[in-house]
Amino acid sequence: MQKNVGGYDRSARFVLGPLLIILGAAAFGGIITLATGTLGLVLAGVAIVIGAVLVTTAATQKCPLNATIGLNTYRENSTDQSASDETQSSLK
Repeated sequence: MQKNVGGYDRSARFVLGPLLIILGAAAFGGIITLATGTLGLVLAGVAIVIGAVLVTTAATQKCPLNATIGLNTYRENSTDQSASDETQSSLK
């Protein structure tokens, strides 16, 4: 799978992911209440899973959902490649 997560998309995932993990862990620990009873535990678990997925996709820069819907926010840095190409051509 090619990289398809970058820019603001990646930054948002790195911010929201840990926040959701902390929120879910706090709900499991009883520090905050998302909802009463079993629903609160389910919401806490969902928050942790979604947070973990967001952090993982931000770190790897690969998101299967983005690939499925055809969304690509990743841009390769072309200036680095052109500079290295110029260096290689001048060495020849």
